[in-house]
Amino acid sequence: MRRLPVALFVRLALLSSLAGCAHSNPASPGSASSARARQDIARWEDQRSLGDGQLVAWAVGGEDPSVRARALRALARIQDVSTLTAVVAGLTAPAADVRDEAAFAAGELALSWEPLPETAREQLTTALIAAEAQESEGRVRASLVEALGKLGTGGAIRHLTGRMTEGSPEWRACAALALGVVARRGGAAGVREVPMAPAAQLLAAGLPEEARYAGAYLLANLRRAETLSALRTCLSDSSPDVRALCAKGVGDVGGPEDAATLGALLSRETTPRVAAEAARALAKLTASCSGPCLPLDALKGVMPSLAHVARGEAAWSHPVLAIAQLGLPGFARPLWVALRKELSGAMAHAGSEVARGDLAWLDCRVAAAMDHQTGALSEVLRCGDGRVAEPRRLALGLREVARSQGAGGADFAVALLSHPDSRVRLAALEAVAERPVPSAAEPVRALLEGTDLVEAGAAASVAGRLKDAQALPAVERLAARVAHATDLAEPVAGALVALKGKGAEPLLREWLHHPHANVRRVAADALTELTGQPVRSARVALLGETLAPTQPAGARLRFHTAKGTFDVRLDTDEAPVTSGNLLALARRGYFQGVAFHRVVPDFVAQGGDPRGDGEGGPGYSIRCEMTRRLYRRGVVGMALSGKDTGGSQFFFTHAPQPHLDGRYTAFGEVVSGMDVVDGLLEGDVMTSVEVIEPGA
Repeated sequence: MRRLPVALFVRLALLSSLAGCAHSNPASPGSASSARARQDIARWEDQRSLGDGQLVAWAVGGEDPSVRARALRALARIQDVSTLTAVVAGLTAPAADVRDEAAFAAGELALSWEPLPETAREQLTTALIAAEAQESEGRVRASLVEALGKLGTGGAIRHLTGRMTEGSPEWRACAALALGVVARRGGAAGVREVPMAPAAQLLAAGLPEEARYAGAYLLANLRRAETLSALRTCLSDSSPDVRALCAKGVGDVGGPEDAATLGALLSRETTPRVAAEAARALAKLTASCSGPCLPLDALKGVMPSLAHVARGEAAWSHPVLAIAQLGLPGFARPLWVALRKELSGAMAHAGSEVARGDLAWLDCRVAAAMDHQTGALSEVLRCGDGRVAEPRRLALGLREVARSQGAGGADFAVALLSHPDSRVRLAALEAVAERPVPSAAEPVRALLEGTDLVEAGAAASVAGRLKDAQALPAVERLAARVAHATDLAEPVAGALVALKGKGAEPLLREWLHHPHANVRRVAADALTELTGQPVRSARVALLGETLAPTQPAGARLRFHTAKGTFDVRLDTDEAPVTSGNLLALARRGYFQGVAFHRVVPDFVAQGGDPRGDGEGGPGYSIRCEMTRRLYRRGVVGMALSGKDTGGSQFFFTHAPQPHLDGRYTAFGEVVSGMDVVDGLLEGDVMTSVEVIEPGA
């Protein structure tokens, strides 16, 4: 997600062990020998080692269920297909905590960054279905249902579909949410036959919010026309999370006749992130207009949000940000012109410098969307009333113009490949990659030889797109640096495959045994493409210990910004390495002056990159520590570009994101100041990040 982001709310502790979807932690520690075993497990997990077979042995059996459960958690994080038998064995263990961790481990295997072989997926499907049919503990059964959703095979979908039509609303909601995750992750074709009626029934006003959310989540992610009636109804649900989902769903499958309802939602909505979804939905419907456009007319309802922003209510910037990020067709240009006029007026009457800065950035966002329509840099060159620095404007405009369809090559970007600001150079490379032009080849080769390895990697990708054979020697020299600069692996591998160098296959086969998991995954993917035969990498144990020092339970981070402060409580017990890493960076002042570089309304706000372009980090990476924390609103997660690639970039969720559960390390939550997080915009700076010790 680095380049890039309810979770299972239905896990409730209800009237009986069979009536809800709740999780618990493994059993409490036992003997001193068990404590030592858990220490060994933590070390092996961090080293991505199986402990000469001892880790698997403890996962398969043992006298202390807490040790077995902890071993299964380690296998969940290591994600090695060779441990599948041990995970399956845990599904039928006598202790519920062990079965619960085995179910979680099964789900994590299903989410492996290097996909499981089809035979393993089918074996896992069979085992999970059999275990779920026999399970008597509600919380374990919920974990099994969630794992089936992560797996998303045909058999899993059929089983979940059956579960969605039987039992209590809470259990039907568990299955519906799991099916929604399948659809959200791109498996909508597999859920094509899922009946609509059971999901629509979960939207009934008398049911708990968790059940209504699950129904809306499935319906919105299916993107099927027959869901429209139910989605239109839940636009008036009492829950903002449900309303947002339903607006999203109507935008995906609705038509001009939905403009009035969405427009009314946009104008009357009191929750900015829901208004952002309504605006985004209207923008999607505008894109399909072929004559008079009612959705475009309804989008004028976004104008009043600017008065809120001018008064310092920063979260109301998100409806405008949402449609600027999405874009509008060329015939909608008058709306952009009118919106920029309103922005200019709002800036003149803004009550603070912070509010003027927000409005200036929105002006540049809209200007970039206008340039996206024409495919050339123009409006973005003079946006922001002098409050947005040129490098930010150019980088924004280049990325937007790069995405223009049918606009020819990116000749305009070639001169900017030598711009003094790295953000502009990187954005220019992205533009050339999307719209290649021969004149870019020489300056791209120069960047390949540069000292900025992020730019060099991007230049390698562009050289591959340009099919520039003259760049191959430089790409091969860059490949030699992957051993110590692992972020180069993906762009360099792509270039080697595209340029078909004679040394590509031997080098990539060496990478299959690289210590870094993501380099091995990249090599396997590249070799599969190069040879036309499926290739898998081997697991490699790491030498040395990198475990972070023990951190106090309840440690918090206090983020200071010009818009206010917010506190985040970290999961120092469940995710000690991830939490300890962020605490250590904060203690040394790493985040001071670092911006939130990515904000997607009703999704995430992401920061922690000292480069400011989403490609930077602290110069090292940490292991993933998948936890049982679910991505509810306000959860903090570690941004990744592959397995074990965490560093300094993190994100906060604006709304529940069930499809992220188990994919990115969730290691804390916002405990105060969520309104500040809601109001973050791209470019907002962390003036400081303070460590708050427990009890302070």
